[in-house]
Amino acid sequence: MSMIRKYKVDDTEALETAWRNATKVAHPFLKEAFVEQEAEMLRKVYLPKAETWVVEDDGAPVGFVAIVGEEIGGLFLDPASHGKGLGRALVDHAIALKGPMWLEVFEKNLAGRRFYDRYGFVETGRSIHDATGEVLLKVAINKTP
Repeated sequence: MSMIRKYKVDDTEALETAWRNATKVAHPFLKEAFVEQEAEMLRKVYLPKAETWVVEDDGAPVGFVAIVGEEIGGLFLDPASHGKGLGRALVDHAIALKGPMWLEVFEKNLAGRRFYDRYGFVETGRSIHDATGEVLLKVAINKTP
């Protein structure tokens, strides 16, 4: 059984593990040094400072959505929990709380792009990610779940 709840500091280790596992699948093109820098930012800034919601599967934290205003700043789910509707549940939760949302996804993140396309997000812009030089797609959704 799954449930969505507010983030608490005790979730940090489990969510970092889920993030690392998801990053290996979604972002194999990112350099290790950048991933390690982002892991530190995840622990110290992203999880605690965003409005972070955790999804549990059988009582264990397996993923999260981090919301900053109308932006989904991060959506990560351990790949072992893919295909169970948990990612969709997290996005549904974010939209139910905030209304129309947007996010940025790396162009090379094929798994993430497939998920957002299926959900109904549409591309609204492109930019270059300063830290990596990779192309970012800005995608948005105007519907409610």
